[in-house]
Amino acid sequence: MAGATRDSLGAMPSRRDARTYDLKDLRDRVMRESGGAVDDSIPQLAEADPELLGIAIVLPDGSVRTTEQADVAFSVQSAVKPFLFALALLDTDGEVLDRIGIEPTGEAFDAIKLESGTGRPPNPMVNAGALLTAAVVDGDGVEGRNERILRGLSAFAGRELTVDEDVARNEHLLGDRNHALAHLMRSEGTLRISADDAVAVYARACAVLVDVEALAVMGATLAFGGVNPVTGKRVVPAAVARDVVSVMATCGVYDGSGRWMRRVGIPAKSSVSGAIVLSVPETLGAAVISPPLDEQGTSVRGSKACDLLSAELDLHVFGSLGD
Repeated sequence: MAGATRDSLGAMPSRRDARTYDLKDLRDRVMRESGGAVDDSIPQLAEADPELLGIAIVLPDGSVRTTEQADVAFSVQSAVKPFLFALALLDTDGEVLDRIGIEPTGEAFDAIKLESGTGRPPNPMVNAGALLTAAVVDGDGVEGRNERILRGLSAFAGRELTVDEDVARNEHLLGDRNHALAHLMRSEGTLRISADDAVAVYARACAVLVDVEALAVMGATLAFGGVNPVTGKRVVPAAVARDVVSVMATCGVYDGSGRWMRRVGIPAKSSVSGAIVLSVPETLGAAVISPPLDEQGTSVRGSKACDLLSAELDLHVFGSLGD
């Protein structure tokens, strides 16, 4: 096991077993956190309950442990990006890597920025990259790609997922920066479908409904090398899962990714819905939902929950270096 990190008072937390870890107590402690603001980019996000807090973890044997509110549905939003990347890697046999970077940006998730000299999106975890990965999955036009993505996400979750059509419509109509990014990539020759079609596909992917239990299973599927531990079915090859988790580690929390990996040490992807999905290689998957966000667009309570999970379950991928 990796070495646990010290808490804010300098004390070394006791190491605990994920099978018996008290998630209710974790939720109670995290609920004391305040601050942050609910995203208001579309009406459905602005109406989110700021007191919503659900946590789920998925273990190697496929067992799922949850808190209350783990079954509350929400749109996946940016937490979909690792899974779009996985599907794009699979459907293009890795050729998508010729059209997208994998370096962190130090910029906001929707920055109007492409790689200098190449016109490529900087990585798959920012909006430009997700627009491209959604655009290259298999499918005949917008409808075909929508069907492929929903089918693929459902396989990651181990259950049939659905789409919030109102969210999809507003993401498409109000996503001005996404339209700008898509047109910019079209002008560079990186995006090879129409800008509007690319935004439509990505908007619908963001509008897929999950709860933290489903999202934790999705994270676990990546953590266990592409095999869904609940269904036992292989969703993507191990090499694809490895590549996705690697980019989550370096780019998944946007311009806070370096601080996240030093402090929490778990590959993760944040989301403006307040969700965070975690993939601890060969150990567990987890997810948290709490809508109030910090200035980087990461859930305030979710971040605290991840801090505590990492320390108390000894999950930091480089933890042994701190012993």
